Amino acid sequence: MKKIINGKMYNTETSKELGYYRMHDGTFSRIYEALYKTKNGNYFLHGSGGPKSKYGIQDGRDICGSEDIIPFTVDQAREWAEKNLNPDEYIAEFGEVEEA
Repeated sequence: MKKIINGKMYNTETSKELGYYRMHDGTFSRIYEALYKTKNGNYFLHGSGGPKSKYGIQDGRDICGSEDIIPFTVDQAREWAEKNLNPDEYIAEFGEVEEA
């Protein structure tokens, strides 16, 4: 998927996928999100989902599934990654973290 936001191109085909989250809660509520980093070091989330997911959109009288690209700051990317990536994926991108 490609999308221009604030004069910048976000493209899932030319950016590096850092990891993903998938939730299958029935066909209508399913969600798939992947965190990407562009060649210029910008982060974005590519998400898609069914009509009952947060990606559902009004299309006339119907609600349909859709997909979107959402630019992320470094802090937003870290927060999403902490919740959705495994520790190895997180460390590979953001570096070592302090042990509890």
